[in-house]
Amino acid sequence: MNKEQSGVLRAWEATLRKTQAAKKRANSIFGTISMGNAGDDDSENDNDKSVRQCGESYFGEKILANGDYYTGQWYDNFPDGQGKYLWTDGCMYLGEWHRGKTMGRGRFSWPSGATYEGDFKSGYMDGNGIYTGRNGDTYKGQWVMNLKHGHGIKHYSNGDWYDGEWRRGLQEGHGKYQWQNGNQYVGEWKNGMICGKGTFIWSNGNKYDGYWEDCMPKGNGTYHWADGSFYVGNWSKDPDEQNGTYYPCDSDSSLAANLDWDPKTVYDHLAECCKICPGEKVSILPSQKKLAMWYSSKGGDKPRRMSVDGRVSVGIERPFDKMNMWESDGDNNDLGEAARRDLDTDFLRLHCDDTNPKFNLNLPLKAPKVGKRQGETISKGHKNYELMLNLQLGIRHSVGRPAPATTLDLKASAFDPKEKIWTRFPPEGSKYTPPHQSCEFKWKDYCPVVFRTLRKLFKVDPADYMLSICGDDALRELSSPGKSGSFFYLTDDDRYMIKTMKKSEVKVLLRMLSAYYNHVRSFENTLVIKYYGLHCVKLVGPTQKKVRFVIMGNLLRSEYTIHRRFDLKGSSLGRITEKLESEMDDTTILKDLDLNFIFKLQKTWFQEFSRQIDRDCEFLEQERTMDYSLLVGLHFKEISTNGELIPCKRGTASGNPEDESTPRLSRTDIDELLLDPKRWASIKLGAYMPARVERTIRRPECELQLVGEATGECYEVVMFFGIIDILQDYDITKKLEHAYKSIHYDPTSISAVDPKQYSKRFRDFIFKVFAEEET
Repeated sequence: MNKEQSGVLRAWEATLRKTQAAKKRANSIFGTISMGNAGDDDSENDNDKSVRQCGESYFGEKILANGDYYTGQWYDNFPDGQGKYLWTDGCMYLGEWHRGKTMGRGRFSWPSGATYEGDFKSGYMDGNGIYTGRNGDTYKGQWVMNLKHGHGIKHYSNGDWYDGEWRRGLQEGHGKYQWQNGNQYVGEWKNGMICGKGTFIWSNGNKYDGYWEDCMPKGNGTYHWADGSFYVGNWSKDPDEQNGTYYPCDSDSSLAANLDWDPKTVYDHLAECCKICPGEKVSILPSQKKLAMWYSSKGGDKPRRMSVDGRVSVGIERPFDKMNMWESDGDNNDLGEAARRDLDTDFLRLHCDDTNPKFNLNLPLKAPKVGKRQGETISKGHKNYELMLNLQLGIRHSVGRPAPATTLDLKASAFDPKEKIWTRFPPEGSKYTPPHQSCEFKWKDYCPVVFRTLRKLFKVDPADYMLSICGDDALRELSSPGKSGSFFYLTDDDRYMIKTMKKSEVKVLLRMLSAYYNHVRSFENTLVIKYYGLHCVKLVGPTQKKVRFVIMGNLLRSEYTIHRRFDLKGSSLGRITEKLESEMDDTTILKDLDLNFIFKLQKTWFQEFSRQIDRDCEFLEQERTMDYSLLVGLHFKEISTNGELIPCKRGTASGNPEDESTPRLSRTDIDELLLDPKRWASIKLGAYMPARVERTIRRPECELQLVGEATGECYEVVMFFGIIDILQDYDITKKLEHAYKSIHYDPTSISAVDPKQYSKRFRDFIFKVFAEEET
C-alpha cells in the first residue's frame, strides 16, 4: 500500500474515532482493507461481511477471485467515487463511479490501444467525450448510450474528416465532409449517407449544388464549372430520367470544352474517389464489461457478476433487500422480512389487495401466458370468404394497374373526394379484370393517386404489399368486432390490418386526407397510424351491399413477443379490462385503469417524443377529431424460468445470490445493437425502442386513479407505440353522448368531449405516464 493510500486511511481513522460508536465502525472498515487474491478468499469474505453491515464509504484495493483488479473508493460493496478497474482481458476504466456504475468523467481503454475519455452515464459513454480508435481515427463530440449522437468532429486515419451532426452513431443532419484529396461536401446527411440538399466542391473548383440520394446526385441540381458555365437539370443514375440544359459563359473556349461533357462522368468520379470512410467497429462496449465484486447485503459470500451499466447476471432484488437496518444478530430473519414488507406498504401509503399485483407490491409481475394466434383464418365456407376474394382481386387490380410515375408534390385535384375509380369484376372476366370464382362485384378506389403516393412515402414496395394481402395465404378475421361495429382482418404476415368502415368515417378520412398527407410528409417520425388504401366493394344484385374498408399498418407487428398491450386515452369512465389476471394472455388489450407502469425514455428520445405528440395532437385538433388513443406494446427482455418479470439492476427477492448457471432470456440485445450502428435502422420513434418501465402501485380506495404511485422497480423493455382510431368526428352523436353522460358522471372522466379538450387531456395524461429516464 503506498503512502497516499496510507494517509487516506489515517485520516479516516482519526475522524471516525471521535465518538465511541464510530470506533466500532472504524474497526470494521479498516479491518477489510488488504490485498486479496484467489488463495485467501475465506479471510477476505469474513472481512467483507463487516463492511456490508455498516454501509460506509472507504478505500479499497483488491485482486478479485477471477483475476480482475480494483483500487479506489467503495460504498456498500460497490465502486463509488474515484476508482480504477482492470479486467483480465486488458480493458481498463479509470474515473468516477456511482453505485457500481461508471458515472461522471472517466477514461476507458481497450487492449487494442483504443481509448475513450469523457462523460459516462449509467455505464454508457454518454455526454461529451473523445474516442481514439486503434487505427488512428478520432472523434470529439457528443455521445448518447455509446453512440455518437449530436454534434461532433471525426478525423479519419486516411486524412478525411467530418464536422457536423450525428444520430445513433451515423452522420445525420447538416455536416461537412472533406476528403484528403481536397474535395468537400457541405449539406444534409441521413443514416451515414449524403442525402438531401447539399453542395459538393471538387478541388479543381467545379461544384454540384442540388439534391442527393445515397451519396449520388438525385433530383434537381446545378453543376458549375470554375470558368462560370453551368448545367441545370434533373439528375439520376438512370440515363432515361437524366435531362437538363447547359449554359456556357462568355468564353468560346469553355463552350468548346464542355459541349461534349456527359453528366454520367460526375457519377463515375464520385463512385471512384469520393467514398465515405467507414467507421471502426468496437469489439466490446464499456456497458458490457462485468464487475466481479458485487455481494448481496444478506448472508452468503458468493460474488455476483454485474455489468458496468448496473445489470446483474442473475436474479432479482426487491425493495430494501440491500438495507441492513432489519438485520439482527440472531437467526430471526423471518421477522426482518416481514417488517421490510410492512415498511414497503407504510412508506408508499398502500393498503394492498393480496390478489392483484396492481395493488400489491409484494406480488411479482409475471409475463402473461401465450395466447392463440389472433384471428380465424377465412377459408372456403366462411361467411366472409367471398368478400375476402373480392378484396384481394380488387387490391391486385389497383396496385398492379399501370400508372405514371408520381412525385410527392400532388395537385389539389388528387384529393378531391370525387376522385375515385369504379371497376366492374364479372365472374367471366373482362378486358381489364381476370375471371374469378366469386360473385360479380364492383370495386371502388378512393383517391388512388394519393394512396399510391402515400405507399411510396412510407417506403412500401408494391410487390411486397400485393403479396402480403393477395398472396396464397388467407386473411384472418379477428374473433370479435370493435366497439364501433367494424370488423378487422389481418394479413398472414401480420404486416397490414384491414378495417371495415362506416360511411361517416370514410367522409372524415377523405375530408382530412390533404392535411393528413402534408402532416405525414412533413414529419417522418409522426406517431399517427399509416393508411395505405381506401376502397369499397359493392355486390351486384338485389342486395346492392356496400363494404367500405381502409388498409393500415399493424403497429405491433414484430419478431419480438408483445407481452403487454395498452390502449390509452386519458379518460377513466369504462377504461378498465373486465378480466382477471389469470384470464389474460399476451393478446389482451389493457386500458387506462389497468396501466401499472410509467414509461421511461432516454433523454433525446423523450424530447423527440414530446415534440411529436404535440405536433400530432395539434393536427388532430385542427381536423376536429377525437376519441383517438395511444396503442402501446411492451416486450420484456428479462423473464425468469418460472415466468416472472425480472427488474433491472436487482438481486433475488430474498437477497441471496442465485447460481451462476441459472438460465435467463436475452439481456444483451441492446448491446448487440450498439456494436453495429447500422442495425439501428429498424429503431425509430414508436418502433423497436429500447426503454425502461417503472412499476406503479394503485390504491384500491382511489377507484379512478389514472396514474399509480412509482415504486422504483424498473424493467428493461422494447417498446412499440402509435396513435390509432383518428377518424371519429365530434358529430351530433358524440355531442349527445357527452351531454347524456355528463349528467350521470364526472364530465372530465368521459371519452366523448370537444376535440380541443380531448387533445389537452390526452397530452396531459401521456406526459404523466411517459417520462425522461433519470441518469
